Formats: sequence, structure tokens, C-alpha cells
Amino acid sequence: MTALEHPARAGGPPGPPGRIPFPVVDEVARHCLQEEEPETVHIEVHLPGPLDRDRLRTAFAEALRRHPRILMREAPGGWYRRRYEWELTAEPDVEVVTFSPVGRCALRDARTRALTEAPPLSASPPIRLEVVEGASDVEGSEATDAVGVPAPHDGAEPRRSDGTVLFLTINHTALDGPACLRVLATAAELYGGRDNSPAAPPVRAAEAPHVPEDTPSNWARPARVAPGTPEPSPGNGLLVTELPLPHRPKGSPYTVNDQLMVTTALTLTHWNREHGARPRPLRITMPVDDRPRDAGMPIGNGTRLVEVPFSPEELAAHGPADMPALLHRTATRTRALKSLPRPQLGHGAALLTAPVTPVAWRAALTRGLRRAAAPWTSTTLLSNIGRVPYPLDFGEDAGRAHAVWFSAPARMPRGLTVTTASTAGRLHLALRWSRTLLSHGDGAHLRDLFEHYLHTTEVSGP
Repeated sequence: MTALEHPARAGGPPGPPGRIPFPVVDEVARHCLQEEEPETVHIEVHLPGPLDRDRLRTAFAEALRRHPRILMREAPGGWYRRRYEWELTAEPDVEVVTFSPVGRCALRDARTRALTEAPPLSASPPIRLEVVEGASDVEGSEATDAVGVPAPHDGAEPRRSDGTVLFLTINHTALDGPACLRVLATAAELYGGRDNSPAAPPVRAAEAPHVPEDTPSNWARPARVAPGTPEPSPGNGLLVTELPLPHRPKGSPYTVNDQLMVTTALTLTHWNREHGARPRPLRITMPVDDRPRDAGMPIGNGTRLVEVPFSPEELAAHGPADMPALLHRTATRTRALKSLPRPQLGHGAALLTAPVTPVAWRAALTRGLRRAAAPWTSTTLLSNIGRVPYPLDFGEDAGRAHAVWFSAPARMPRGLTVTTASTAGRLHLALRWSRTLLSHGDGAHLRDLFEHYLHTTEVSGP
């Protein structure tokens, strides 16, 4: 059951018509908001051709109406109220779709806004769609303090400069990336008149919820990402790049997601070793989304979090002879952990958000517990969207998306998130970090390490 399907919690009367009490995930996020590092999710969609402005505005407005759960704002209330509530609206309060002036730095500036300017919770809907016209994939490739995008690897030619880039910025307190991608797919279908139904998910063998005995304990204090060269100002930095999808032998017992999990673990082990950190167990948080991808997909924060541990010993040996065993062990561990029933944020979060005291009191308690638990927070978050399930086909003029990037918030104490998606047979990687931990140069080095270790997972047999 996702946060969107929970009935009103016990302990209080249901809210007035048109209002929805904050689910657990939304309330915890609302308690911990910080102006210095906004909780935004950024989705970046690259199209080969131009879009008609009026048609896009019309299509996106109709898509919002077809997914009415996205049309909401935080209802006002006093400090003594027992819960936050979402207030549903019939129409948007603000113009959601905006168009950026064409310019050399337009792409870079749009990425910066996606990290620094969260759509307000007080206006419906808490998302923003910014359109950059006439942008190429390599625009803004120079290193900057805020964000950067390198040219595609392995000699790929830059895309045509008459393309369009869509930046969907989401306030993560209210919504997550997969839900808003579903809304964008509806808009694409309405705009282009072409079928944007999701592809069928891959069929996986059912696994018994039994965690292997060699799985490291989640109670151990995990490694932190070693500091690099922190920036003098707060906020997030971002680097996006395009890589080949890793080769995987036919019939392998592991998936690309397992290869990405191992790659992330080996990358951070290497980084920490370079920076003199003592070896400690790694723990990687992995969002899992069980929602259907069709037009009836629940909209909101619907993923649950699974934590995958690695011991220092199993990451120390990663030569070609060791890699098949490490991949197989990771696959078995990850599938078992995903199959275990668990609330989205764990059992403790449900207790923290029980509406028995005013929300202001619960907010202070939640922030205090978050600070106290910081040393036990997972090392990093790996969010693998996998193959983007929708064609995102905007018709004859704009065409079908050839690149889609996502990025998740990277606040401390993790300070680094890794987000991947695959489109048109390519892997689209986004590294996002807290600037109090890392710099752009550090991000570029982590990207190079990630590419190297991703290649090492391409073993010749299962």
C-alpha cells in the first residue's frame, strides 16, 4: 500500500471535503524543510524538435485535470493543528508552463533553478514545467559552481541544436518523480496524438522473502561519503552524463539494477579510500515503486525505501574473477529485501506522525531525531528509474524523447544521490551532491569512477 492509498489515520476525524491529510512521507518531509537545500526532484527531457507553446500549455493543463490529485496546495492552519492537509483545487493557482529565453546558458540556468527554487506548497500544483527552446545536449558543458553537463561519452555526436528540453521541477514534499512523469506522458499523448502507454514491466521470478544469511547487519554504523572540496555556499550541485548501457550476458541471474548497485558501492569505496576514510560497511538506500504505470497510477509520494548493505570485505575483492559472485550475491540480497513488507519510511515514522499532538511539536521532535540519527543514515541513495516506461512522444514536430535525466535531493548527512534512467538504449546518469560536502570537480571525478566500475561489471558469463 502506498502513501496515497492509506485511509485517514485513526485518532482524529476525517478532514473537510476536498482535503487530504498529509501521508507519513509528506509530513516527515514537511517537518524537515530547509531553505538552503530545497527538496526538489528534477526531471529533464530532451526532444529532437520544437514544440508549439499554446498547444503545450493546453495539453499540460488537460493532463493536470486528468490526474486531479496533483492539483493541490497545503491548506493553511495554526501551530496547534493535529495534522497538515492538502487542499484539492479544480484548476492551477499559477501558470505552470513557462518558456526560457534562448541563450548560451539557458540550459545551465534552468538546471540551477531546478535545484534552488522549489515550487511553493502554498500554490497548486507544487510543480513547474520550464521549456528551453533551441537547446543542444552539450550546451552549458563548461564546469560551473552550480551544475554542469559534459559532452556525451564515447565520441557521440551532439544532438541537433533546434531541439527542446523540458525541465519538470517538483516539490518532493508533495510528489515524486515517477508520478509526475506519468502526468508528463499524458500531456505528450494529448499534445502529439500518439499512444504513450507504458511498456510492460519485465517479468521477474517470484522470490521468497528470505534475506540471505551473509547479508551484513543494517544496525552497523555505515560509512559516510568522505568530504572532497566543499563549496563556500550551501545548496546542491548537479552533473549529468550519458553512458552506454552495461552489457549483461543473456540469462544472467542479476539485472542492470544490480550492476548499478555494485557500481555505486565500488565507486564510493574507491572515493573513500582515496580520501583516507577508514573502511566501514556501506548502506545504499534504494527507492522501490510498486505502483502501476497506467493512467490510473496513484499520484503523490508512492515509493518505499529499501536499504541494501555491503561489508568492506566483499567490496575489497572486485577483480574479474570476483565480480560474478558479487553481482549474484547483490541480486539475491536486493530481491529478498525488496520482497519484505515494510512501511515506506519504516515503523518509527508512523509513530512520529500519529496525530495525537500538534504538528509543531511533532516537527520539533522529528528534526531532533533526524539530527541524532544522522550517523546511522545510509551512505547514499541510488534511484534507478530503469527503462523509462513511456515513449514521451510529442508527435511529428517535437518527436520522441532521446534522453531523460532525473535527480533526487542530496541533503546532508548523505550529501550525494545517484539517479539513473535508460532511454533509447543509453544510460542517463545524474550525480547530485550537497555543496557543503563536494565540489563540481569532485562530482566529475565521481562520474569517472562510476563509468570505470560500471565497465567492470560487464563480465563475460553468469
